[in-house]
Parts: sequence; C-alpha cells; structure tokens
Amino acid sequence: MWHLRGSSATAAALHKPVAHLRLLLAVSASSGPLLPAASTVAAVSTRGGPSPSAGVAARARASASAMPSSSSSPPFAEGTTAAAAAGGFRLTEPSFLESLMPKKEIGVDRFLAAHPEYDGRGALIAIFDSGVDPAVAGLQTTSDGKPKILDVIDCTGSGDVDTSKVVKADDDGSIVGASGTRLIINPSWKNPSQEWHVGCKLVYELFTNSLISRLKKERKKKWDEENQEAISEALKQLNEFEKKHSKPDDAKLKMAHEDLQNRLDYLRKQAEGYDDRGPVIDIVAWHDGDVWRVAVDTQGLEGNKNCGKLADFIPLTNYRLERKFGIFSKLDACSFVANIYNDGNLVSIVTDCSPHATHVAGIAAAFHPDEPLLNGVAPGAQLISCKIGDTRLGSMETGTGLVRALIAAVEHKCDLINMSYGEPTLLPDYGRFIDLASEAVDKHRIIFISSAGNNGPALNTVGAPGGTSSSIIGVGAYVSPAMAAGAHCVVQAPTEGMEYTWSSRGPAADGDLGVSISAPGGAVAPVPTWTLQSRMLMNGTSMASPSACGGVALLVSAMKAEGIPLSPYTVRKAIENTAALISDVPEEKLTTGHGLLQVDKAFEYAQQAKELPLVSYRISINQMGKSIPRLRGIYLRGSNACQQTSEWTVQLDPKFHEDASNMEQLVPFEECLQLHSTDSSVIKIPEYIMVTNNGRSFNIVVNPVNISSGLHYYEVYGIDCKAPWRGPIFRVPITVIKPIALSGAPPALTFSNLFFKSGHIERRFINVPIGASWAEVTMHASAFDTPRRFLLDTVQISPLKRPIHWGPAVTFSSPSLKNFSFPVEGGLTLELSIAQFWSSGIASHEPTCIDFEIVFHGISVDQKVIGFDGSEAPIRIVARSLLASEILVPVATLNKVKTPYRPVECNLCSLPTTRDRLPSGKQIIALTLTYKFKLEDGAEIKPHVPLLNNRIYDNKFESQYYRISDSNKCVYSSGDVYPNYVKLSKGEYTLQLYIRHDNMQSLEKLKQLVLFIERKLEKKDFIQLSFYSEPDGPIVGNGTFKSSVLVPGEPEAFYVGPPSTEKLLKNVLPGSVLVGSITYGAVRSFNKKDDQNQHAPASYSISYLIPPSKVDNDKEKGVSAVRKSISERLDEEVRDTKIKFLSGFNQETEDDKSSWMELVTSLKSEYPRYTPLLAKILECIVQKATSDDKISHQKEVIAAADEVVDSIDKEDLAKSLSLKPDPEDEEAQKNKKKMEETRDQLADALYQKGLALAEIESLKTDGSTEASAKDAFEENYKELIKWVDAKSTKYGSLTVLRERRYGRLGNALKVLNDMIQDSEQPKKKLYDLKIQLIEEIGWTHVSTYEKQWVHVRFPPSLPPF
Repeated sequence: MWHLRGSSATAAALHKPVAHLRLLLAVSASSGPLLPAASTVAAVSTRGGPSPSAGVAARARASASAMPSSSSSPPFAEGTTAAAAAGGFRLTEPSFLESLMPKKEIGVDRFLAAHPEYDGRGALIAIFDSGVDPAVAGLQTTSDGKPKILDVIDCTGSGDVDTSKVVKADDDGSIVGASGTRLIINPSWKNPSQEWHVGCKLVYELFTNSLISRLKKERKKKWDEENQEAISEALKQLNEFEKKHSKPDDAKLKMAHEDLQNRLDYLRKQAEGYDDRGPVIDIVAWHDGDVWRVAVDTQGLEGNKNCGKLADFIPLTNYRLERKFGIFSKLDACSFVANIYNDGNLVSIVTDCSPHATHVAGIAAAFHPDEPLLNGVAPGAQLISCKIGDTRLGSMETGTGLVRALIAAVEHKCDLINMSYGEPTLLPDYGRFIDLASEAVDKHRIIFISSAGNNGPALNTVGAPGGTSSSIIGVGAYVSPAMAAGAHCVVQAPTEGMEYTWSSRGPAADGDLGVSISAPGGAVAPVPTWTLQSRMLMNGTSMASPSACGGVALLVSAMKAEGIPLSPYTVRKAIENTAALISDVPEEKLTTGHGLLQVDKAFEYAQQAKELPLVSYRISINQMGKSIPRLRGIYLRGSNACQQTSEWTVQLDPKFHEDASNMEQLVPFEECLQLHSTDSSVIKIPEYIMVTNNGRSFNIVVNPVNISSGLHYYEVYGIDCKAPWRGPIFRVPITVIKPIALSGAPPALTFSNLFFKSGHIERRFINVPIGASWAEVTMHASAFDTPRRFLLDTVQISPLKRPIHWGPAVTFSSPSLKNFSFPVEGGLTLELSIAQFWSSGIASHEPTCIDFEIVFHGISVDQKVIGFDGSEAPIRIVARSLLASEILVPVATLNKVKTPYRPVECNLCSLPTTRDRLPSGKQIIALTLTYKFKLEDGAEIKPHVPLLNNRIYDNKFESQYYRISDSNKCVYSSGDVYPNYVKLSKGEYTLQLYIRHDNMQSLEKLKQLVLFIERKLEKKDFIQLSFYSEPDGPIVGNGTFKSSVLVPGEPEAFYVGPPSTEKLLKNVLPGSVLVGSITYGAVRSFNKKDDQNQHAPASYSISYLIPPSKVDNDKEKGVSAVRKSISERLDEEVRDTKIKFLSGFNQETEDDKSSWMELVTSLKSEYPRYTPLLAKILECIVQKATSDDKISHQKEVIAAADEVVDSIDKEDLAKSLSLKPDPEDEEAQKNKKKMEETRDQLADALYQKGLALAEIESLKTDGSTEASAKDAFEENYKELIKWVDAKSTKYGSLTVLRERRYGRLGNALKVLNDMIQDSEQPKKKLYDLKIQLIEEIGWTHVSTYEKQWVHVRFPPSLPPF
C-alpha cells in the first residue's frame, strides 16, 4: 500500500494529498495519507522536479526528435488555452464539472464521440483494493443497464466468521446465538435440515477507524446521558442518607454510607474510563434447499431492541448469485455483503476498509445517467471488487489477499485488473505474487494496470508491483490546468499540464523504465455511504491507475466489438506507442513513462495491428564478464561506471501466450528489426537483427566518458522493417547518472542565490566520498513575503536493499536559517533534490532565494556491527577519519531485548475453500506455528521473524500472519510482514504464526522456524555502555575513554565494555540478546537552540548475548543443622507421596469414588489431624465434579473444611506468627515458613467453607434457610478476617458475596473491581459476577457496556486467520 509501512495501525491512509507543478527532470517519491484534497490543497506537502543542468538541457533539446513516439503533446481542455496563456485560467460550469472527473486529457471525449457504444461494454475489471461499496450511486448499473458490480469478495479474511457451531431451534422457534443471545428465527425462512450455523463478531472489527471514531462519538453521547442520569440518582440517594444520618456511629450505617459512596464513585470512574469496543453481532447461516443464506442480528448497534432483530433481516446469499447487500444500521450507514464458504462453516462479512477502492472504482467505471459529466472513464464496464486491504491491519494489503484476488480475477474471466496499491521493494520483478501476476497476464490474458507510487520526486522511487514488474503496466500521475483550477481549486493554475511532483519516478533498480504511461492523478469520485457524503476529491497515482484502466477498458470494449484479438501484449504496445509526450526532454521519460494515454490513438493502432502476431518482447541484459544479475535495462549510477566504456549483452525473447500454437504461431514467427539509439555518440549498436521464436541476442556499447555531469537518459529500440508504423517493438532503457566529485576538508557543496517559485526543483547528484557516514545541511531562505514550504529529498541506491531515502518537509515562516543532518553511505551516488511545494507561494510573484550547503563527515570503524558473546571481554574498535578532523565521542545504548523461541506445536493443512485453489488447480497449504512466551512484567513487545519480515512483494512465500492471544482467547495484537509493538500486561501468551504456500516441501522446512520476541526496555532500564583505553578497563575500572579528536588518516583504538552483571535485567532468559545502537561522531554545525540531536545521525548495531545464569553455590547453605534420620526422612517422603497421589486419583465412576474414600479414610487413620493431608482432601472435594445434589456436595466441602480448621491449634499459630524470628536463625526461619503455610491452609479452609455456605443459601430458593446458617456464614467470615485480608484477590470473592447478602452492592462492586485490577489475567467468572451486581443495582447501560467487553476479553473461540 502506498503509505509509510511500520507505522501504527492508524495508517489507514494510502496516499498523501499532493499537487502539481512543472518539472523538467524527474526523480523520487514519498507516501502519506489519503485525504480529501479540497480541505488540504493549501497546506499539503508536494514535491517538484528540478531543472536539468545547462548541458543536459541543451543536449536534451538537440536529441529530443530522436526519442521514439508517435503522438504529439497532450491537448488542453477545450477553450482554455488562450486564457491559460494570458496568465489566468477560466472555467465554465460544464468545464468545472468535467475537471472533477478528468477524461478529455486521455482522449476519451474524442473516442466516445466517434464510438459511443464502445464505452466499456463487454469489459470486466477486477478492482484489487480496499473493497468497493456496492451501495453507492454511480456503481449500480452500466450505461447499457447491466449490473455494475458482479461480485464483492474479501480476499484477506478480515471479515471471516467461524460458523461451524450448529444449533437447532427450540419449540418456540428461537435459537441461542454464538454470543449467547437468544434469537428468534423468522418462520418464513426455509431450512429443510433445521440446522442453523451460528457465529458472532465484534462489529467494530468490520469498520474503518474513521467510522469507528464517528460511531464512538455518537454512541458515547447517548451513554453519557444514561450514565449522568444514574449518577444523579446515586448522588440523590447519598445526600438523602447523609441528611437522615448526619453522623452515623453504627457500623452497619457506616457500611451503608460507604456502599452509597462506592456506587457513585463507580459510575464516575465508568465515565472516565469509558472505552466503547462496539456491540457484538450474531451471524446465522443455513441452507434453504437451493443456496446458503445468511442473516445478521444487529440489535446492539443502535441500542434499540426494536431495530436490527435477526427475524427482520432480509437474508443474503453469496453476492455473485443475487447481488444483494445489507446495511448494519442507520447509525453507521455502512453496507456489507456476505459470502458463505466451506458448507456453511465459514461466513465472510465483506465491508470496505477505506474509501479508497470505491473512489478508484468510480474513476474507472462510474455511471451517472443524470450527471454524465461525472461519469467514470468507462461507464459501460462491469466490475468485481477484490478486497486486498486487511481491516485488521488498517487497510494494509496482505499476501493472502493478493493471491486470492488473482484467483478470483481468473475465475471471473476478467479482462483487466486495477491495483492502486504498492510499496518499495528489495528486488524488482521478483516474488510469489509477481510470478502469479505474470501467469495471469501470459496465460489468462488479463491486462494488469497498477499505480507507480507516490514517493517522488527523486529517481528510483517506483514501487512494487506497478513500477517494478514486467507484466504490469505502471502508471504515473498527471495533472492538467483544468484539474488544477477545477478539482484542486488553486488560485492560479499552471499554464500547461505536467506530472504531479510526488508521482514516483524510475528507473527500477535493474534499469527498467519503471513508469509505463501517465494518466490524470486526481478526481472527485464516489465514496462509501458510511462517509455520509456522495463524492470526495482524492489524488495520487492511485487515481491515475484507474483512469488509465478505464481508458484501456474502452479499448477492450472496442476491440471485442470489432473482433480484434485481445491480448495484453497488443494493448500495451498500442497505449505505449501512441501516448502523447508530456515533455520533450528525454529524461522526463523516467517521470512520465512513454507519455499521457490517448485512447483514440491507441484504438487506431490496435485496428491497424489486428493481423499481427500476439507477442511481447522480454529483455534480459548482462554486462559483459558478469553472469548475474539479469537486468531489464542499463543503469549506470556512479563516477566509476561513467569513466569507462562498458559492453552489454541484450537477450531478446519473444513471449507468446501459453496457448499459442507451435505450428501456426511459433514456427513461422520471424521479424526483421532495424535498431536505433537516441544518441549514437554515446550508444553503439548493430544496425539490424532477425528475431525468431527462440530469440536473439545483440550487444550494446555505452561510452559515457565525455558526457556532462547530471542525469542522462537514452533508449535503444527496434523498428519492424516491414511495418515501421508500429513504432518501437521493444525498448532498452539506458539511464546514466554522472555525479559531481567533491573536494575540500571536509568535502562540501555550496550553491547560492537559487530562486524558487511554486513547484520549482533543483537537483544535484553527488559522489559521496568514501569514509563519509553522515551529512550536515544548512539551508537559508530569504527574499519572500508569505510563508514557504520546502521538501529536501535524498536517495542513495545500494544493492539488494531498498532505496536509502531521507526527505523532511520544512516551513519557513520568515527569512531564516535551518540545519539538518542525515546518514549517508560513502562511495554511493547521492541524489539531492530541493523542491518548493506546488501550493507554497502560489499566489505570490516573489520567488524564494535559497542558499544551500551540504558538508560530508565521517568516522570509519573496523567493526560496523558489534556483538558481545556474553563474556566479560571488551571489544576493540579502531576508528579513522578519512575526510577531515572529527570529534570522536562514542555513545552506546542497549534499549531492547530479543528472546528467541521455537514453536511448541506445528500444523500443516490443505485449505478447504475454493478461494484458496490456484488457477493451476493446486490447493494452497497453510502452516500454523504455535509459540508460547511469558512476561514477568508488563512491557511493549513485538514479534520478529528474520526470514520473512519486511517483504510482501519480493518474497517467494505467499503470505504470513501472526496473532498474540492469552489463555482466554483474547487477541491483543495481529500483523503480517511489518509487526507492530503492542503493550501487554504480565502473564503468559500464545503467538500463532500462519504461513501459506502451495509447496509442501517449502513449508516443511519452516516447522522449526525461529521467532524473536523483541521487548522495549523502559528508559530507566536502558544500559549505557562504557569505553576504555585499556583491555582490563571493564574489570579494574581504569582507563576510561571519553572523547578524542581524529586526525585524517590516523587510526585511534579504544575498547567498548560489556554491560556489568548488576545492570543486566532479571528474568531475561539465557540466549536472549540485548540490542541497541552505537554512534561515534558529533554534529558540530548545529546551534543547540535548534533542539537537534548533537550525536551524529550515523548509528550502528550493537548487541550483547545473555550468558547462562550463574550457578547458585548457596543452595546447600540452607540445609538445617539438625538433620533427621534416614528412616524419618523416608517416612516423610512416603507420606508426602501418598498425599500427592490423592489429587491424581480418578473419581469418574462410583467404584473410583468408593476407592478414593477408602484411601482417604486410611490416610486419616495413618496420619490423624495432619493438616496438609486434610487440606489436600478439601482441595480434591472442591475440584471434583458436582453431582445432581449440589447441596450435599457443599455440605461435604463444609465438613472437610471443618476438619482442616479443627486440626490447627489457632492459639499456637497466632502466637508463632506474632513473633519475629531471628533472620540468621535458619531453624526459626524454617518454622516461620511452616506456620505461614499452616495459616494459608486455615484461611483456604475458611474461605471454601464460606463459599459453600453461601452456595447452599442460594440453592434454597424456597426461603428455608435457617437463621443459624446465616449466622454460621457471618461467624466463619469473621474468623477468616482474623488471619488474612478478606478483600485481597485470593479471598475477595467471599467479601463480595457477604456484601451482596447485605444488599451493599456498591461495596461488593468496589471489592470485585479491585480483585480484577490486581489479577494478571482475571477469570471470566469475576466479570460475570460483576455484571450480575450491576444488573441487580439496575444500571442497564453499564451492564450492556460490560457485556460487550466480555466478548472482547473472553471470545468463544479464536477468529479464523
């Protein structure tokens, strides 16, 4: 997804709201939140492109005619050119409405004027996105009256509900739902089997964060009213009591006053701690004899028992069968559909996870019969919605969602896929999803179109899959003057169209162009009903992609109607070779691709190419003398590569569709191609090649020695000798970046008096000196009136690594100076871009004057990664400065601990549903690994799987997903390739890791996969390491090293010591690793008032392996001086073993019970009045299954408890406990411990007796309880409080029961709440008791709230993956 991965789950945003400005040279991009641009147009961060250097520009103009293209510049909106040229853009109402859904820019108006019936009819588009809302206007029917949306699928599983539980209706026609709610079945529903599959789900798990926020606000308003009413009543009762009893001296009156006060306090605390987790909805599925049906009970949403009843719900079936949807309630206005899988055992409730997909679908194909100017590009096209954004992850895509979406697209025989998602990647054109997408294109002839990304303006910012995959058409974002004036409402529109400055740029890391074509990147389009508005303005390559997809759908519609063979190969060639140039500067191809899509021209091309073979050329390039890597373009980025001539071998392979005939298509295929280069002085090639089905190779020689510094782009392309009108049959992109070499000590680059207007960009390419590890930047802005906003953007490219990107936004409110620092890698070319935002100063005629300086610093060390082995030995570090004198000030901090775990359980299974069957027929297999871990204290943790994390598209494993839960099945956290931190309390947890693939052998290798639990240390526990000038420093404490000045070229050595034993954390398992960072330098140019970190930004990893625990040599010291004889010790061991045996004795049958009683009698006789034995007997009686006669069982408990109590000399016990033993007297300490154990046994017996007495009292519903029994309970309770705190977690339940008996429910609630808060993981029975007390008081609103939380804390089962 195009937003910052790894940020919290609040990152439901896909694109940053950005704008546009003229740029002549393209470069990289960044992502951010998708917002309605109307509200952000004046303040959003956008990025512009730099002007080329004079040499580059001159060469560009001279060679522009050599760049192949068959179309002229894109047209203006009709009637606007003159006004724009005059410096003011004017709109009429129709042209304003047209600008909201731009279509003229890509020739749609001309195409539909000539072919009105080719408006997308017959074309089917799969929308891979966040889920399309089927309820919105514009997405109901096509222009020819057909259903617009044919299917709506949640491919992620985020809406899956386990409905494997089957129930039957009672005689009154009701069932008990999975939530425990009694549900009335509509008698008109057909169900021949009378079997009802039930499940439940917290409804907020289906909603977006913004919808949840709105609902919480509205629901809390109603809850607050009810709670305030309850507070008023409680306060009234308290005041009346205090008025009646001004000074209560009686203990009972004091308790009654305390009870009223506790009630009031409880309500107030409820208001303070209110956290609405949403109601539970019940889902019921059944087979009506023909199809599976689903009904949903949503009574809890509006708080009105007359709304949302199950029986009133109109049943749904799989959307594709009847195309019906439901609405949860009027309050949320959120539509949903249902799909049933696995014979009714799984129901998928499909909602969208952001407005993004509906907006995208509207751009591609919306049809508004009453507002044709707001139609999407292809109003006749039909859609299927494939939700790949996971609601659980804040709309992040998952591998599971991506693969299921491809399966659905093939199953529905889609013509096109639009995917406005993506992210940076480690390897281009690589990964499981890329392989399957290529299969969809090559075998199933689906045209795959995707956004290039929003990470511009720097180069190398195209992301996967749109900008990095050969089979996918990557789309950049274009803005026209009409869009700027209309949709964006800018004060002064640009005079001509251009690429948005934030649109991602090529090339890909392997030299491929990256961007294929451009299309309008903003629109006002439909959004889901839950947003409570019909349309919204969004912009991004997410909007450009469906604009292009809609345009291609028109082309598909026309080709089908005219019988032209449809192939993604033909279509791609048609749109690329007829695209209109946005700029005549060759380097702009890295920004715009081949140009702006022109639908009418592409159709003319397709008509002319009707009889041509359906073939695509795949390019594989190697540099001479190297076998790897295989490249898709030539990319020279660095001074060394530009100082010599290089030779490259290009392998050209024709690619036919998999169903191509050997004899009719492959054997006769032969094309004679004339080769061209856009600059023969730099690029040398053969003149002609003959290509057959088996391919052909040729060599390219690149000589960049004499070119100027900066960015250069060339192409080698082939023209069909027999049909030159076809344009380039293939292209080899060649990008050359020749950086500037710096001098000085330290090396620096300064440029002054650079003048910026809105959207202007300056870019420099710098050869970062070897030895540099950070850069310091000074930026001074002057000569402007209104505040100005700038973006600094830097990119470095390192092999097998995502682009190293740094890009802060900075605002100058007035002329001033700002300082920055950022890490760099020495020896790599750095691209530096300075851009004034397109909207900054747009109404001002005063340019901004910028003076800029970048200085490189560095401290090189011999060990970039430092790992302590757990011993006491320090590690020697040798530091050098290669550039200039630097201050050496090492600082090392360990602030996290990583503990490794292996799975305690693993499970491999073939997934049962058709949605997990690949088009090849192979069923996907899931591996579930279960890990157990325990936290001794509350902490922030996250899981880390080194093998799999941080890769979605560039990963050969299909998907990964984890969840963390407790013993109550409460899920605390879930995630995928980018794990997030979660705060957990002390306790035991289970982590399940779910990995999918269709290859059993690959999954088998992961059965013992190592997973780390990474825990943040609290700041007070951070470990600061010390530095020494002597190897024995850590032990003897001498030779502390603080700082030094490094002279260029002169090494200096010092030691970093391991953490001292006293600083190591307790309860950290041996084998765990403390991790942190170490820095060596200091930033000297910053003023401390700037609040900048004075340590150099270049940091390195440091770790410490936790060694084995120390041996406890004091174990034997605790042995009593008074040793017992062997026979005595043997007798004790035998006795203790017999007692222990009692608890494991099976009492299932009557014979077992009889044998157990005989054993108890025998042991009592053998060890009379032995308290531990009697305590164990009591424990066994309490734990055994109760018979039908519950009163008899409780009496048995009372009798056993009395035996324990009677066996203890209470006076002697009290006396012993009152004495404080000598801490050095081991025998006295041992006796004290024994007395404390006896006291606990006494308290436990009294506690169990009290519970039994209360239970007997509650079971006698006829009021036959005698006063003596009540007195016995009170007497027992008073005895208990002599020995222990009866309000503690262990014994508090008895106090709650006592207060409840006396009607002091406020006191009971107070004690119960304290018990819950003091427990690590409270049991469900405590919360059930809490709800009972609240209901007895009469607080219905609080009871409803607590019941919702019970479903959060104690779900009936873990949710499906």
